Amino acid sequence: MSQKVYLNGELVEKDEAKVSVWDHGFLYGDGIFEGIRAYNGRIFRFKQHIDRLYESAKAIMLDIPLTKEEMEEAVIETIQANELEDCYIRLVVSRGVGDLGLNPTSCPESNVIIIASDIELYPEKFYKEGLEVVTVPTRRNIPEALNPRIKSLNYLNNILAKLEANRAGVLEAVMLNNEGYVAECTGDNIFIIKDDTLITPPVSAGALKGIKRDVVLEIAPELGLEVREELFTRHALYTADECFLSGTAAEVVPVVKIDDRDIADGTPGDYTWDLIDKFRERANSEGEHIY
Repeated sequence: MSQKVYLNGELVEKDEAKVSVWDHGFLYGDGIFEGIRAYNGRIFRFKQHIDRLYESAKAIMLDIPLTKEEMEEAVIETIQANELEDCYIRLVVSRGVGDLGLNPTSCPESNVIIIASDIELYPEKFYKEGLEVVTVPTRRNIPEALNPRIKSLNYLNNILAKLEANRAGVLEAVMLNNEGYVAECTGDNIFIIKDDTLITPPVSAGALKGIKRDVVLEIAPELGLEVREELFTRHALYTADECFLSGTAAEVVPVVKIDDRDIADGTPGDYTWDLIDKFRERANSEGEHIY
């Protein structure tokens, strides 16, 4: 079956899904996006993702030509058109076509694009054996310059860190903020467990307020973990009992080595296994039905 993409109110063939080179999303990274997952015919944390999309739009004064309800209907329509039950949904709103100047007021109408497809961020073996990651020199954007709470199309900061991860021969990199505290990874939130306490950087450190991050924070107390959002340095990473990442595409994935240092005994920890199981159980049973 051919793949259909939602483009400004129409479902078009994948090869026909195109925007102008004059679009400020292309020229300047001026736009926003959300990554959403569907499991077993259910869209997981759908309304939270839509709410965050519109919050990002408000922060950059971007007009979305659909109501939230219309956007939800468009996402469902796209998934159904592609006859998918398990998929990754990329929802993009760009500033739209303007001139070559930077001023966004030259763009009278934004573009709305919805893609529903498969995704595999990490091979399955890393969910069983764990990831190796490195910390990198590229620092996370400071909120006063470009607030990480905005899921913008401008991902160059993350891409520079990803390039450093590639050069180190690993799949993910840990980014510090300008004060040297752990912020997040290039595409995931990061967590450590120490003495039966789950710790993750606060959003004020430069971390995205991830939807899957919130799910982890909900599940952790059910496992008997104390939960804290607080600043920590690389030393806390190196000496943690367990470490893992979370994200829409990644779900929950263990980390077993950081900067050539094994985390504990170098294998995924028991709490991490329990979190993965609980997360998958929740993802496969919660959410709005597609069909």
